[in-house]
Order: sequence, then C-alpha cells, then structure tokens
Amino acid sequence: MPPQLLINLPELDLNKIVLNKQKIETILPHRYEMQQLDGVLKFDKENRIIVGYKDITPAEFWVRGHIPGRPLMPGVIMLEAAAQLSSVYCCLDDLVSTDKFIGLGGIEKVKFRGTVQPGDKLILVIKCLELRPRRGIFEAQGIVDDKLVFEATIIGMPV
Repeated sequence: MPPQLLINLPELDLNKIVLNKQKIETILPHRYEMQQLDGVLKFDKENRIIVGYKDITPAEFWVRGHIPGRPLMPGVIMLEAAAQLSSVYCCLDDLVSTDKFIGLGGIEKVKFRGTVQPGDKLILVIKCLELRPRRGIFEAQGIVDDKLVFEATIIGMPV
C-alpha cells in the first residue's frame, strides 16, 4: 500500500510559482538536458517542505530512446529531479551558500509506483528529515495526476 502523500494536493495552487526556472538557475548549476526542474510551487520552512514540478515534454532528451513508441521517463531522471529540488531546499534554508549546491550522496528506499510520460506534470514533494552542514536527508515523492509514481529517501552532501 502506498504511503500517505506529504502534502494535501487540493490545497496546492499549481498556478502560483514561487521560483521560476530562471530563479532556479541562480541556485543550481544544472543546465541543458540535466536541468530537471521547471519551477517551485511552495517552500514551507516551518514544516520543512518544498514542492516543485517538471513539465514533461516530447522534446525531453530521453524520449527518442527510452522505449520507442511508448516513451517513459527513466526512474533515475525522476530521482535526479527530486535531488535537484532537495538542493534548492538547502539553499532556501540557508544551509549552503550560492557558490555551492547539494550533490547526490545516496538514495534509499526507492519504489516506483507508476509511469511518467510526455504531457505529464511531475509534481515533486520533498520533506527535510535531517539537515546538517555536511549532510541532508530528505523524503521524496513524485506525483502525476494525484497519483504517487515514486518515493525515495534522498541523501545530499554539499559540493
């Protein structure tokens, strides 16, 4: 049975963008094919939650080769998007300065529960479980059409 979602989806305003792609670029060094966030919808420092999204388009670099005729977003790319959002959380929470970012240090308890394909909006929810100067641990969920498509624990380290 899937876990409970980390946020109440009906309360989330998908049209209220807290950080757009250009603002994210001032925080993360990822560019071109590896930029996996289109925006941040919510940053709740008190509850240690950040919500972002990625609009999945037919122009994604993996579409042509990851199951021709039925393109599916690779799970590792979903996890990369969650890791990038975790890094944004750390910068907004002032754990790291803008000359650093949180790099992926590990992934645990990964489960894929659905598919993501062109035309989908992948909602990413990150809850900070632990935040120290040398490590952050985050619970991550990916949601499409109100359904959980993946869950994982992301471990990040300053780079």
